[in-house]
Amino acid sequence: MKEARYDDNIIEIEREIRYLCTKIKQKGREILADFSITPPQFEALQYLNNCQGITIGELSNKMFLACSTVTDLVDRMEKNDLVKRVRDEKDKRVVRPQVSEKGYQLIEEVLHARRNYLADVMKDVSEKDRKFILDGITMIYEKSVEDI
Repeated sequence: MKEARYDDNIIEIEREIRYLCTKIKQKGREILADFSITPPQFEALQYLNNCQGITIGELSNKMFLACSTVTDLVDRMEKNDLVKRVRDEKDKRVVRPQVSEKGYQLIEEVLHARRNYLADVMKDVSEKDRKFILDGITMIYEKSVEDI
């Protein structure tokens, strides 16, 4: 394989994004410890919230987990009243987990805590610089999804 050459900015951007993602993931896990949900359950809850009507099989594909693992996650979330299983109208064999009112409330509480953390981290960053950071992150994200 031919060795690629990158300018110093690409190397720095990749490293800083990797470090930032790791830090945010760690802090996210700390925040979730204050709630009655595990990180994989919260990830599943987020997918169910954002991709309403998906099946357990589709959820397992999005999470890159076995169907049996996701079924166990949904079982535990259902036991905690965070989701409910709804049978498909046309095919009763198909189950589509849906976020319950308690699940929506939990999502909002967790996101509120995460946003508080980020606001605290960025308390000394000017509004102009916040906008500049947002524009940069948005541009990188949009370029990355163009490849999909």
